[in-house]
Formats: sequence, structure tokens, C-alpha cells
Amino acid sequence: MPSPSDPARIYSVPAGQRVYAVGDIHGRLDLLDRLLARIGVDAQGFDGDVVTVFVGDYVDRGSRSADVIDRLAAGPPDGMRWVLLRGNHDQVMLNILEGRRPLRETAATWLTLGGRETLRSYGMPTALMKGDDLPAMIADMRARVPEAHVDFLRRTGLSYRAGDYVFVHAGIRPGVPLEAQNDHDMMWIRDDFLASRDDHGVVVVHGHTPAEGVENLPNRIGIDTGAYATGRLSAVVLEGESRRFLA
Repeated sequence: MPSPSDPARIYSVPAGQRVYAVGDIHGRLDLLDRLLARIGVDAQGFDGDVVTVFVGDYVDRGSRSADVIDRLAAGPPDGMRWVLLRGNHDQVMLNILEGRRPLRETAATWLTLGGRETLRSYGMPTALMKGDDLPAMIADMRARVPEAHVDFLRRTGLSYRAGDYVFVHAGIRPGVPLEAQNDHDMMWIRDDFLASRDDHGVVVVHGHTPAEGVENLPNRIGIDTGAYATGRLSAVVLEGESRRFLA
């Protein structure tokens, strides 16, 4: 059984690298643009490798999901790298666009999870978003969402590692080696991961579960501060052995 994480243990990212990790965006283009501007200013003068990791959930709940995907699909400024991970909301949207079964049940559930706001951002008429005719709604959705946006969702990854830090959307299954983690857990896990005090061998940086503030714990850093509802989109900045936060 793994031992509890040691608060005195030192974790670091590779020398010469600075990593910014951004929490769940959920359609808040305004907050994304503001935070990217802050990251740009913060990174000035650093001549190493600058990596920004987005932990997913680009869509749903907020009003500008389509614009968020447009913004991120355009890519980073010169001199920076972006790593785009997939959240559970992004996966559900992709499942519908790709016609994965059970299609109608997935679409009906998605509407209750903020999918209507996403459909509205693509210009779908309100009458179709009610869900009374799911096949018609799905057909209209597929016609409205650009193929470039579908490709963007397909190209997102599930995890990223930088030194002693692993980045995922939701978390990992405690007690399971990193290389054996499954896709569903990395996008959906909640209680078993959040309650664990185990030493995972790395610090897990994640979103998925909103909190009032960033959760800076020995074995995990939660950076979902509920942007769509609170107006706070947060990021952790990792350099060497240091951690600091932007919002």
C-alpha cells in the first residue's frame, strides 16, 4: 500500500523549463484571453522552454465555447508551446459528433451538462436545442460544428508529464501505475482520487472538480476554480522546484 505523500519531498520540472497549467475554461473566452495575456507578460524575459498545458473542458456552460475552440486551435504565440488535454465535456461532445452509441442517450444527457450553451455558441436555433427531436438536433449540430473543431477535439491528449508532475483532466486511479491508467479515469475520476493521500510518485495537476480556490496539496494540485460560474480562471506556474499561481 503506498504511503501518504511526504510534504517535505521536493518536486520539480526539468531545468530550463517553465510550465503554466490552465484550469477548466468552459466557454469563458473572456477569462481565457485575460489569462493568456497574463501568461504572456509573466513569461517575458524567460529564455527557456515555455509550455502551457490546458487540462481540458473547453466547452459547455459558458457562452462562447465555439470561440474558445477557435482561439486555441489557432495555436500559441511564437516562442511558446501549448499542450491541449481532453476533458470529459470535450469527450462527450466528440462522442456525439462522431456518432458513438448510445447516441441519443448521450445527447440528452449532454444537454443537461451545459451542452445547450455550446450549441447556442454555434448558432443553433433555440427550438432545436430543447431536445424534443434529438436526431434533428444532432444532424444540425454536425452541420454547424466546423471540421476544424472536430479535428481539434480529436487531437487533444489525455496526459502530459514534465519532470515530477503529471497533468490530466480529472485525476488518476490511486495504486495503478501511471502507464496503466485508463482513459475514463483520467477524464472522469473524482472521489477515489480526491480523497487519496497516497504518494503517486508524481504530483498530479488536474481540473474537473471545481473548488473555491486552487488546491495546493502534497500529491495533487487542483486548478479548476469554476470559471464559468465564478469568473475565476486559474493557472499554476511551475519552474524548478517552485510553484506559484495566476488567476
